[in-house]
Amino acid sequence: MEPRADRAPLLPIFGTPMAVDGLCTHRVRSAQQHHFSKKDSDIPMRHPSRTAKALLAAAVLPLALAACSSGPTVQPSSAKTKQAKDPNAGLLTGAQLKKALAPASFFATGFAVDPSGARDSGTTYTAPSSSPAPKPDCSLLGGTSWITITGDSGVSFAQNDYISKNTSEDIAQEVDTYRGTTSTTVLKDLEKIATTCATFTDSDTHTKVKVTGATTPGLGDAAYTITLTNSAWQNGTTLIAVRAGTDVVSVMSTDGHDNGAATAKKLATRIVTSLKGEHQRV
Repeated sequence: MEPRADRAPLLPIFGTPMAVDGLCTHRVRSAQQHHFSKKDSDIPMRHPSRTAKALLAAAVLPLALAACSSGPTVQPSSAKTKQAKDPNAGLLTGAQLKKALAPASFFATGFAVDPSGARDSGTTYTAPSSSPAPKPDCSLLGGTSWITITGDSGVSFAQNDYISKNTSEDIAQEVDTYRGTTSTTVLKDLEKIATTCATFTDSDTHTKVKVTGATTPGLGDAAYTITLTNSAWQNGTTLIAVRAGTDVVSVMSTDGHDNGAATAKKLATRIVTSLKGEHQRV
């Protein structure tokens, strides 16, 4: 029986790519998988020649390779590397703190700055430290930089003091900047120290100095005042520490006839206001 001239030869049909045992292969349908009508089943199949088979294989291979190589495109990560946070971000340097100190015009006539007591940490920061002594050296309350009695060291500072050439009265001012919540710790430690150091011996007169302390409302975020009195002195001394954010203002005054209280409070208030201006310029 001659094959029908109106029917093209039947060729194998190739399906979609699929994975078999981890390999990418093509699923090829056999001739038996095609359905024919009874009429068509009598028609003999024409098998492709070797040349046709070679051409067919050459056409299939690129499709197989394309299917094996196809897959989701991996996009490069766009996540930015997080930089380490600067622990001194937002903190004032010694050079900036120096600008917050009260100028010479603030002090009464006759007061002049003591050059040996004027210093600051400059434009860089220093490593902070904390080494509170089990028993504080109470005599430190009798000098400038008395805030060091807490054992807490900040990252920057500025200080100076003014002395009256007529009466030898002394007014000292200092600002220290701390990281984190250390400024709060400093104020709390001062309260404990005022209780521990109820008295200490004055190195000049070798007499006892009485120490009293009290919280002071209305100054900065928190404030604490320590008053030193001695029967051998003509006037007592007032120490005030004020916390303003991460900064601690500490002043000392023997000016006047009220143990230096009025001048100390006026000076502390002035410095706190100036610090706000310096922070706004950062």
